[in-house]
Amino acid sequence: MRFMVIRKADEETEAGVLPTTELIEAMGKYMEEAVKAGIMVSGDGLHPSAKARRVKFDAGRPKIIDGPFAEAKELVGGYSIIEVPSMEDAVEWVKKWPKEDGHGNVEIDIFPILTEDDFGEAFTAEQRERENRLRAETEARHG
Repeated sequence: MRFMVIRKADEETEAGVLPTTELIEAMGKYMEEAVKAGIMVSGDGLHPSAKARRVKFDAGRPKIIDGPFAEAKELVGGYSIIEVPSMEDAVEWVKKWPKEDGHGNVEIDIFPILTEDDFGEAFTAEQRERENRLRAETEARHG
């Protein structure tokens, strides 16, 4: 199963405070362990919401909203995509999160990622074929 691990933003990430050498080293070791275990699919930190934009649709019409956005605790500071057998395994990996991050005060959400099988019969053979073609094309372009 694939999971999105979301590191919530906080006052420091929203202020654009960059990680210390110690945090970069600790996160590097954590990510290296995940890569060596074969569970890491991808992951990155994000700039603060002051550099972001939100597109909000009303009756199908887009409205562009420049950051920063109000509630830091509702924002994303970084993410990882991991592939492990179960939610319990995902939780065990997140429990190893480096204590240097957020001075030991970090909030992380774990979401299961929907797969084609989750959609049942609504996901037709033609849609499955298109999805597989697009995934292969994306992989070829971005490795």
